[in-house]
Amino acid sequence: MLRPLEDGDLPRLTVLHEQESFWHYPFRRAWSADETGAFLTRVQMAYRDATPAVSAVVLAETNELVGWAGLAVPTFLPEILPAIEVGWRLGEQHRGRGFATEAGAAWITYGFDAMGLDRIVSIYQPENIASGAVMQRLGFRFERRTLHPVLGVELHVMSLGRGERALSPDVGRSSSSPPPSSRHA
Repeated sequence: MLRPLEDGDLPRLTVLHEQESFWHYPFRRAWSADETGAFLTRVQMAYRDATPAVSAVVLAETNELVGWAGLAVPTFLPEILPAIEVGWRLGEQHRGRGFATEAGAAWITYGFDAMGLDRIVSIYQPENIASGAVMQRLGFRFERRTLHPVLGVELHVMSLGRGERALSPDVGRSSSSPPPSSRHA
């Protein structure tokens, strides 16, 4: 299920961000509580400014925060702007269960249908095979190889046009995983 990130999510979000694997790509380290607090503040500011932002990915059965996913402007990579990126991050114990694909599909549908986007990108390090596989399932195609301008790591930019979706637009629209709310765009 997707919902906006809230102040009450900070403790669990901090636990997730403290997992080195959560931020392995591209930082190769965990984030501190201060970095996580700043992240949450930026996300909530984006909600207020009606700009694309990530949302909480929570288990419908328990309401447990297991990660986040959403749309954002990839300002860290100016060579591809203007662009909107779809991305996701999940806690270790919740990977490989289809949550990234489901959340990504919901956000892609939202980006194309509600925001009227013609193109969405997704960016990953080629050694992150799992994220690359999610992008392929979602229908993304390779656009370009580049380097992260600060970290110097290789990145693959994948893109998806409005008519190129591989999965049904209904993926991610079940009662347990509604599309993101319009407050995020």
